[in-house]
Amino acid sequence: MDSTPAIAVIGCGYWGRNHIRTLSELGMLRAVADADAERAKACATEFAVEAMTPDAVFDAAHIDAIVLALPPQFHATNALRAIAAGKHVLIEKPMALDVAEAEAIVDAADQAGVTVMTGHVLRFHPAFESLSQMVSDGDLGAIRYIHSHRVGLGAFHAKNDALWDIAPHDLSLILALTGEEPSSVRGEGSATINHLSDFAHLHLSFPGGIRSHVFASRLNPYRERRLTVIGQQAMAVFDDAAPWSEKLAIYDHKVWEDGAGWQFETAEPRFIDVPEGLPLTRECQHFADCIRRGEQPRTPAAEGLAVIRILSAGTVVHD
Repeated sequence: MDSTPAIAVIGCGYWGRNHIRTLSELGMLRAVADADAERAKACATEFAVEAMTPDAVFDAAHIDAIVLALPPQFHATNALRAIAAGKHVLIEKPMALDVAEAEAIVDAADQAGVTVMTGHVLRFHPAFESLSQMVSDGDLGAIRYIHSHRVGLGAFHAKNDALWDIAPHDLSLILALTGEEPSSVRGEGSATINHLSDFAHLHLSFPGGIRSHVFASRLNPYRERRLTVIGQQAMAVFDDAAPWSEKLAIYDHKVWEDGAGWQFETAEPRFIDVPEGLPLTRECQHFADCIRRGEQPRTPAAEGLAVIRILSAGTVVHD
């Protein structure tokens, strides 16, 4: 496809509206749909596009691609319908609620030859892109340990616990940095206020020797969005809650052993100059570019499946 793809968004809720606004700004939005026809109509009027039913979107010949921004229990069914209709698809996280559903999406995408991408938006954050390049270039030395803290208060979902709602972001980042899936996963969680876990810990071990820890909570008094990477030569912190000029910090701490035992030396952080850019805009543009060029997206359905495998292995079931 050489021209700009015509994209419809199914799901006009909070995150769906962000996609709608972004795609409208990029000149790619052609239609919106929602189970609530009045909500779809209001969005369509605001952004001067067509309001459709979800069924009509799948059948529409003039729609090339679909963004699914639905409650996650509806993602897999609608993704499979879109693929069967020959549409390219961007599926918000999590792309499914079990491994079998995710595998079905990957298989269907491979057979249909369409672009299917998962909505792991932080992979397109300029600060993470810079961090990823530094890791790839060996600037931090061999990576030993990665940990993430993504905590705050809310939002609470009836069908989606803290692990499945929050952790996909960081799991995508960790998979990108390690370049492999974990060989073991151990999960801990607690249903503090209802039957779903309000906070969760994941402990990951990777074949190459890297260890990782993920802490996700929606029952926390303060907000934190931090990914820390420990290398042999330096340490890095991607802090998405920090001002833009301080989102990526490098700590040139040193640890060594001599005749007196283990020694260490701390250093002040040096902040990496990161070009500003909206991750969602960059993600949507990447989706369109992959459709036009027939290229594999940075966050393909296979990565979404890898994340679902980890979430499933780390899930703690509560009565």
